[in-house]
Amino acid sequence: MTRLTAEFWVQAYLARLRLQDIPAFVVAHGDDTAGAVLVKLNTLDGRATAFQRSFDLMSGARQWVVLSEGEERAVDEAVAKQRSFDPDLWVIEVEDRAGRHLLDEPGLSE
Repeated sequence: MTRLTAEFWVQAYLARLRLQDIPAFVVAHGDDTAGAVLVKLNTLDGRATAFQRSFDLMSGARQWVVLSEGEERAVDEAVAKQRSFDPDLWVIEVEDRAGRHLLDEPGLSE
């Protein structure tokens, strides 16, 4: 099975968000081909959640899991820590008061 490049996945994700009128921005541009992607959901009330993709070795499935949630400052610190470990990491910030991120929709775990 062919994997999508990180840049292609990010552009497709941003397009899906735009179609739902959900603002999102590339905060950190990672490696175009194989960079991992982290999504920060900012609910614009001082709170945030950061999601990262996890790979289940038993089933081979990928899913989005919470890396950090709580005060936005604490989430930003967790994101910065991940970036210090992985300079190829993409960081996408989604801003939605209703907490929509679309990561649970079909096709976004690939």
